[in-house]
Amino acid sequence: MTDKAPNPADTPGEPRKGQPTFSGDLTDMGTLKRLLERHGIYPNKGLGQHLLISRRALNAVVAAADLSPDDSVLEVGAGPGVLTCELAQRARRVVAVEMDRAVLPVLRETTAGLANVEIIPRNLLEVAPEEVFGDAPYKLVANLPYYITSLILRYLLESANPPRTLVVMVQREVAERLVAGPGEMSLLALSVQFYGMPRIVAYVPATAFYPPPKVDSAIVRVDLHPAPLLDSTTSDRFFALIHAGFAEKRKQLHNSLARHLDDPREAIDRWLAEAAIDPMRRPQTLSLNEWLRLARIAAGEETGKSE
Repeated sequence: MTDKAPNPADTPGEPRKGQPTFSGDLTDMGTLKRLLERHGIYPNKGLGQHLLISRRALNAVVAAADLSPDDSVLEVGAGPGVLTCELAQRARRVVAVEMDRAVLPVLRETTAGLANVEIIPRNLLEVAPEEVFGDAPYKLVANLPYYITSLILRYLLESANPPRTLVVMVQREVAERLVAGPGEMSLLALSVQFYGMPRIVAYVPATAFYPPPKVDSAIVRVDLHPAPLLDSTTSDRFFALIHAGFAEKRKQLHNSLARHLDDPREAIDRWLAEAAIDPMRRPQTLSLNEWLRLARIAAGEETGKSE
């Protein structure tokens, strides 16, 4: 359920952008603080509430999204609407998800007059993208809450209708993990790179936020692969393998896989040999392509047994 119902005066499928009734600059700390204080809101660092106050960083996020007038956008953690209002001026439809009840009156105030903004006052993990967008394409553009970044990315990428492009502000450390290669691979990196190609667009200092976090951030763009890398059965095997491999990432790969898969050690050793992967390697040293090759071999052997 969204906060704004369609306006009968609008042409179906083509909502008016309109003009915001709030005229202040939300990247100005004085303006933002006065607005929040008027609503009795004081951002809490402990809850990961860091609001963007840098016009330069805001412009970089919007530019990275490369929005067109026909685009639909999903924003997560909209807060007081700093990013929401910018997106609404460029996209056809903006769906802003915000679960913090305290900040919702602020978001409604700053987006008043923007008929193409829909507010969903819920936890994103309770919102199925396909229920909001159907099978239509959309982009995710968001300043993600630090404490739930990984969960949100995996939830959306694994959904029935994942975003075609993701542009997200995340902790710098998380950004560097997302784009990591062999030697620094992680479960998060593989889980994202399986679906698309991530790249760091820009780094953002802690001073770009109010209140400033303890760490710097980065803007990451992920473009989905034009076609799935594996079929559904082999995809299941891929994720089973990487979860088992990284369950004990300091262990040698053959030991970690044997301890966390239900398959016989003999089968695991055979897969690794056929994939030309040294069983004594650590999981973080494998490339995405090596994991894909291992998954195809393991899944192919299973298919052969079932025939």
